[in-house]
Amino acid sequence: MVFHFSWHARRQMKWRRVSETEVLAVLNDPDRVEDSIDNRCNAYKSLDGRLLKVTNAAEQDDVVVITVIEKEEV
Repeated sequence: MVFHFSWHARRQMKWRRVSETEVLAVLNDPDRVEDSIDNRCNAYKSLDGRLLKVTNAAEQDDVVVITVIEKEEV
C-alpha cells in the first residue's frame, strides 16, 4: 500500500507541525476509525498528548491523505 498526500494535507501538516511519520502512525495503527463522507474515513490516534485526526480515502491499492487535524482530547 502506498500513501499519497494531497497538497491540502501537506499544508495542514506544516501549519500544525505534524510529521509524515506521525500521520503514518495514525494510519497504520489507529485508536479509532470512523466512516466519513464520499467513501472517506477518519483515523484517530493519540500521540504524545495530541489527538490527531487523519481523513483519508482508498483509491485502488493506494491511500490518499486528504487532511490532518489536531483535535482536543476528550
